[in-house]
Amino acid sequence: MPEAFGLYIHWPFCQAKCPYCDFNSHVARYIDQKRWLAAYVAEIARVAALTKGRTLTSVFFGGGTPSLMDPETVDGIMAAVRAMWPLSNSIEVTLEANPTSIEAGRFRGYQQAGVNRISMGIQALNDADLRALGRLHTVDEGLTAFETARDIFDRVSFDLIYARQGQGVADWQAELERALALGLNHLSLYQLTIEDGTAFGDRYAIGKLRGLPDEDLAADLYEITQEVCEKAGLRAYEVSNHAKDGYESAHNLTYWRYQDYAGVGPGAHGRLTIDSVKYATETSLAPGRWLEDVETTGSGESLRSPLSTKDQWAERLLMGLRLSEGVDLDGVLLPPYDVFQNKINGLRDSGFVTFDGRTLRVTPLGRPVLNGVLRCLLDD
Repeated sequence: MPEAFGLYIHWPFCQAKCPYCDFNSHVARYIDQKRWLAAYVAEIARVAALTKGRTLTSVFFGGGTPSLMDPETVDGIMAAVRAMWPLSNSIEVTLEANPTSIEAGRFRGYQQAGVNRISMGIQALNDADLRALGRLHTVDEGLTAFETARDIFDRVSFDLIYARQGQGVADWQAELERALALGLNHLSLYQLTIEDGTAFGDRYAIGKLRGLPDEDLAADLYEITQEVCEKAGLRAYEVSNHAKDGYESAHNLTYWRYQDYAGVGPGAHGRLTIDSVKYATETSLAPGRWLEDVETTGSGESLRSPLSTKDQWAERLLMGLRLSEGVDLDGVLLPPYDVFQNKINGLRDSGFVTFDGRTLRVTPLGRPVLNGVLRCLLDD
């Protein structure tokens, strides 16, 4: 099977900044979407010139809030994509959406532009918690938007955040079962994390973010998540992502399998193989700076750095061990084999990993302590 190649498009704008969010997102009073479209089209042409001969297997509109894009903007971007690359017959085109009635009204236009998968930020099925998370929709609005999306698209996923303030195991189980009763094929479930530089991070630092779960409760919430989803037929194919067979996110699998993807837009990262060398690419974080860079210099790229064998090894493990399928190490240059094997043996004896000489996998026991497993494997 040919290797996947994905394109990530970052739309940096939101209606409001959620207090837990540390993504590159910005609130703007006015957005000149025609100007932004021209910049995206120019960047797509630049990246396509670097990746001639590649077949595009996925496109992902992320953000920010891509469902604030006019359908005409998405249509223009997709027209440029089709003009620049041959597309896989099974190409996946995902757009992240907020579940407000205004944004749901754009779904048909996105579908006509070529989007065939929606990833919806529901985040909670509890109005009080939605307000606490800074979300602008209610539960009823979210579910109505979900039904609208499902009438238009064959593939609709939504996100929920758990380990929220004051949330107990029974509360989360009931909420998760309510979500699964909708007949979902894909569900992304993220534990609430408190990040520096966010509003929640600031509140936490001064002791004003109360009711967060302790480690034991967080572990119980994780365990019930796995049990309920498994019972419903949505296996954890990745640490935070659950799907019925055949409904996994093709674009995200490109990241986790350490295959190539291009990043276009403010703050977008990429991993591109050019002339047999794998590069990390970055773009300017500030939307205005990125836009000016594209318009004045012909490139939004702020960094293109070759990745050493050691860097690639580390990234391959960091991404691939998130997957239940593990990491295929066949043909990969390993660290000194005896050192690596000793680390593997210790982790395997503790029940945290399996290794058959080719594929390294984290076990269900090791998954909750994945960061510790990775530290063991990657520490010099």
